[in-house]
Amino acid sequence: MDLEKQTKEIIEAIGGKDNVDVATHCVTRLRLGLKDEGQVQKDRLEQVDLVKGSFSSNGQFQIVIGQGTVDKVYDEFIKQTGTGRATKEEVKAKTAEKQNPLQKAIKTLADIFIPILPAIVTAGLLMGINNILANPDIFYDDQSFIQVHPEWAGIADMINIIANTAFTFLPALIGWSAVKRFGGNPLLGIVLGLILVHPDLLNAWAYGEALKEGTIPVWDLFGFEVQKIGYQGQVLPVLFASYVLAKTEIFLKNKVPDAFQLLLVAPITLLITGFLSFILIGPVMFAIGNWITDGLVSIFDNFALLGGLIYGGLYAVLVVTGMHHTFLAVDIQLIGSTGSTFLWPILALSNIAQGSATLAIALASKNEKFKGLSYTSWVSAWLGITEPAMFGVNLRLKYPFYCALIGSAAAGLFIATQQVRASSVGVGGVPGFLSILPEKYIPFFIGMAIAIVVPFLLTFVFAKRRGTEV
Repeated sequence: MDLEKQTKEIIEAIGGKDNVDVATHCVTRLRLGLKDEGQVQKDRLEQVDLVKGSFSSNGQFQIVIGQGTVDKVYDEFIKQTGTGRATKEEVKAKTAEKQNPLQKAIKTLADIFIPILPAIVTAGLLMGINNILANPDIFYDDQSFIQVHPEWAGIADMINIIANTAFTFLPALIGWSAVKRFGGNPLLGIVLGLILVHPDLLNAWAYGEALKEGTIPVWDLFGFEVQKIGYQGQVLPVLFASYVLAKTEIFLKNKVPDAFQLLLVAPITLLITGFLSFILIGPVMFAIGNWITDGLVSIFDNFALLGGLIYGGLYAVLVVTGMHHTFLAVDIQLIGSTGSTFLWPILALSNIAQGSATLAIALASKNEKFKGLSYTSWVSAWLGITEPAMFGVNLRLKYPFYCALIGSAAAGLFIATQQVRASSVGVGGVPGFLSILPEKYIPFFIGMAIAIVVPFLLTFVFAKRRGTEV
């Protein structure tokens, strides 16, 4: 593979080096800020052997190269274009100028939740292992594995503690990431998150029972009563409190002399944000979060067929637009409020459906290069990373993408009517079954079969009729 030559072809296809404003890369993609995306010749670009796909999202033009190879291509790209190396944050800041308010809001959520995603996914996988060990009717009728083999109980309990930590202290994770995103000191964000789940507060999961019994503890602030509750598993309270904290800290840093900043800025910032969190931000956002949760639960309880059909059919479209990041926050809110989510299982099946369509193209294609790309993209999609499959194969041909949407919609419809839920966010592909509540394994596996078979058969038939040569 002539890396220098192919990088040159990429540069020419995107309008030349003069059209490149700023450039960085992630694990699989070149992420470019271009002066004019209208100069990009996508057909020419995707003829380059190195390129597995391309798309524009949030003001960035992204070229899918592949893990490992992208590092070498980026080095050569910088060398040939003469642009300086940039971080992802610098590219995001540069391209943010081209975004509308909705895109900026989605990007902000993505910037906050993507950095903490590895911790949440890891917790989900470990919770899945614990569920297998601790739930009945998996290995033995009416008994769990640890009931039959009590010597494993200690192992299961340790796994459960390790898994639950990320969710127990979720506000600290969000506080760190959100305050960092809003320009404040991320360590103060961690402290803020821990304040909101302090053990002296009423646990948020016990709020409903305490409300019924009238035993919610309160602070008496000169005759004004403030509920003394925590915000375990909640997203909105810490998200808005983090914004207030970051902006308060920035304001104080600009006003307080340097000699007094260490003594005054952090304490005043935490006091102001803490009081506002317990008096105003927390109660208001807690109520809004519960309304959102109750609304979604009500929709899926009363219109499960319609909800599963729409979300299953449109999730991959949301990925293309970048709007899928907003639903990570919704999933986390659902888990925090109800202990499970009915949205994430549909996401997992959507990814599998995209991979199944790509597998059909791999078997139907007569082009060895495209066949190889399709095989690797299929494996990647079934392991939860759909970008190579969607942008490198399915969207390039279009009809595999539509076939995958049909299969995903059918699978989503089925598992929604069966009330399949996940106890956590996990790997959004075949390994995703580990996050599913064990009593819903069978309907989830049936949904998985639908997501595999329907897109595969539809795509394969279309490919054969069209004589796919790519």
